[in-house]
Amino acid sequence: MSPIPLPSRARLAFVLGALAMFGPFSIDTLFPAFAVIGREFAATPAAVQQTISVYLLGYGLMALFHGAISDAIGRRPVILWGIALFGLASVGCALSTDLPTLLAFRFIQGLCAGVGLIVGRAVIRDLHDGEEAQRLMSQVSMIFSIAPALAPIVGGWILGFADWQAIFWFLVAFCVLLFIVVERLLPETHPPERRLPLQAGPLLGNYLAMLRHRRFMWLVAVSTLNFAALFLYISSAPVVVMQHLDLSEQDFGWFFVPVIAGMLVGAWITGRAAGRHGARRMLVLGFACGLLAALWNLAYALFTSDYAWPWAVAPLVLLSFGVAVVFPQLMLQMLDLYPAQRGSASSMQAFLSLMFQAGVAGLLSPLLSADPAGLALVALCLAVSALLLWVWGEAAQGGGNSPARWARAWR
Repeated sequence: MSPIPLPSRARLAFVLGALAMFGPFSIDTLFPAFAVIGREFAATPAAVQQTISVYLLGYGLMALFHGAISDAIGRRPVILWGIALFGLASVGCALSTDLPTLLAFRFIQGLCAGVGLIVGRAVIRDLHDGEEAQRLMSQVSMIFSIAPALAPIVGGWILGFADWQAIFWFLVAFCVLLFIVVERLLPETHPPERRLPLQAGPLLGNYLAMLRHRRFMWLVAVSTLNFAALFLYISSAPVVVMQHLDLSEQDFGWFFVPVIAGMLVGAWITGRAAGRHGARRMLVLGFACGLLAALWNLAYALFTSDYAWPWAVAPLVLLSFGVAVVFPQLMLQMLDLYPAQRGSASSMQAFLSLMFQAGVAGLLSPLLSADPAGLALVALCLAVSALLLWVWGEAAQGGGNSPARWARAWR
């Protein structure tokens, strides 16, 4: 077996980070245009909100197959085809003349959007193990985290001189550039001798086995609930920014930049800590920050008479920091459970998580976004649920999770 040519870590982090960006970029870029789209199509805010939920639904459904297909035919073909089809769906969105058509093409966008993030994780584990994988995963997370901060700023800037359709033409251009970058800089990391045949029966059997794997499902549930506490606010951003904070379409950066800065710092610290501090210590840090942030957020929402920036956003910065610290630790543990099926494991994790986040965006956000206290209370419930589930799982597998054991994680 010939060795895989290794690109530099910086180049690989850049390419994989850019790939991971293009999925969330198409979510957040559209946020400033919600009000404009609603007026043009005579649609309610809840109806326009479905442009997010159908996107996540498509993302989650196809996530089951991105990894498995890449396990069978290689990483590069799946990534390149996904980018190309995403660009074509973006053209369809730009040419849509009614909301149902827009929703249909948003669903198709979602079907293609997961290739960068899902297959990119498998690329990392194809090339690296242990501390090196953790460092690279953290670097990719840092680049990935830039997307939600930049996207609404770009969307608002585009709306300043063009109509909402121009946002999708921008995504088309982004896809063209990304396709060229991947074609030239990303090698194939899954050679033919390692590939698994794509067969419906074994694939279904593998997924059913993952659903029955207690540790895998526990890790998925913890990471999903933990991220949902933050995603509830991300999916509610149009209401939070324009109604609660009384800002304009061009001001989404005041919400997203601080929140994403928290994620960047968390990812940076995680990368620096690789090889110095164990996963348990980092998980304790991340969950502690998340719990403190959720409590702070609820207290502010309940007791303030002037819900305003920066105090309304400050707790979310700490929450995003905690999420960024926790997620890489859990993700690597999930992938290590299936060393020969990392693509499929990444797909199943993405599917389960995105189905839950689609429910958050399509159901919880429209119900709660008008009430800051309601948002904060549910976010706290999600964060506490993730923490309690993690503690329970650690106790079940490690023979207890007492305060003394938590303290030992810091020694």
